[in-house]
Amino acid sequence: MSMLLNQLLREEKIYARDSLAEEQRKALSADIVKNILASSEYQAADTILLYRAIRGEVSLSILEYEARADGKRLAYPLCINDTEMAALVPEDSTTFKKGHFGIEEPILEKSLMISPEEIDMVICPCSVFDRDCHRMGMGAGYYDRYLPQCRRDACIAAVAFEVQKADHIPANPWDYPMDMVFTERQICRRKFLSGAHSAEP
Repeated sequence: MSMLLNQLLREEKIYARDSLAEEQRKALSADIVKNILASSEYQAADTILLYRAIRGEVSLSILEYEARADGKRLAYPLCINDTEMAALVPEDSTTFKKGHFGIEEPILEKSLMISPEEIDMVICPCSVFDRDCHRMGMGAGYYDRYLPQCRRDACIAAVAFEVQKADHIPANPWDYPMDMVFTERQICRRKFLSGAHSAEP
């Protein structure tokens, strides 16, 4: 039953996200990036895993530009099979091709594969989030399987528009919680739980 509810919630919030006008989405994405750039987690990070947006997702193109200017090393996910992804640092910003689900992914032969332990900050796409920083993706589980391999002190964040916020997401045991969620209005931080992956109190 919870799987059905989650799917209905995902569809509802994706529809809300995709219903934003293109200019509005662009402006809200810029506000989200401002919040990321202002965060201490971003400023302390040397290597950041982020994504290239498709359809109505939050665009991080401004973040890519600013992070390179700040001397950050940027990695992007590559789906290596139906269940696993890897983090690749491309030779340059043009070394991409369309891969799984139409997502722009680095070309393996022209990129450096790095280990999860090298990543200081992960910025995940998101279909739904709640105030406790639970996140739903698209349902394939790539991030949920990858994130546990990252360092315990790595910052795990999601980005989303406020219209994607839900009161509560019925979390499954395998769902990986975020340390924080960046929206155009706020930085939502998860309360520290003893034994949780985040080192932030």
